[in-house]
Amino acid sequence: MRVKSAEFIVGAVSLGQLPRGGLPEIALAGRSNVGKSSLLNRLTDRKRLARISRTPGKTREINVYGIDGRFAIVDLPGYGFANVPTSVKAKWNALIESYLHERKELAGIVHLVDARHPPSRDDVQMHEWIRHFGLAALLAVTKADKLSRDRRPAALRTITDVLEPDAGTPVVLFSAVTGEGADAVWSWIRKTAEAERRRS
Repeated sequence: MRVKSAEFIVGAVSLGQLPRGGLPEIALAGRSNVGKSSLLNRLTDRKRLARISRTPGKTREINVYGIDGRFAIVDLPGYGFANVPTSVKAKWNALIESYLHERKELAGIVHLVDARHPPSRDDVQMHEWIRHFGLAALLAVTKADKLSRDRRPAALRTITDVLEPDAGTPVVLFSAVTGEGADAVWSWIRKTAEAERRRS
C-alpha cells in the first residue's frame, strides 16, 4: 500500500476547472463528516494531505490529488449537510451529479457510509446515481472502530438492505483510526485505476 508521492493538484468549483485528458480518477463520495478526508490521509499515509475538519460541510470544492503520477483521487463535496442555504446545497448536488455523468476520466467511486447509522436519503440517491451511470464502485463502511464486533453484522445488513449494491460491488468495513479495511480499499482503487489506464 506504499505511496511514493501524493500531492494536491486543484480545488475546483466547476467541471471546467478540472484537469483534462489526464490521469484516471477515483472519486470519494459520501455525506458530510463521513470520513472522506480521513480515509484519503490513511490510505496515503499522509496526516495532512486532505484537511480534516470537525465542522460538517467543510469540503465545498472538488479536490483532486495526484497519486504516484499514475492516477488521481478526487474528494467530492460532502452531501446531506443541513446547515447551508438550500441554494448552496442544490449547487453542490448539481456539481456532483455533473461530475459523475460527464467526467470522462472517472474510473470508479468509493462510496462512504457511516457504520453507525442507517443510510440516509442522500446516501440512497448517491448509490442510485452510481448505478444509473454504470460506475464501478466500492462501498466503504466507515468508522468501524466505533462498533462492537457484535453490532457489525446487523449494521452491514441494514446498509446493504437499504442501498442494494450490485453483486460485483465490494463492501468493506473501514476505520481510519485502526487501519482496518485500508488494504482492501487501496487494492480496489489501484486495480480500478490501472484497468482504466489500460483502456485509455
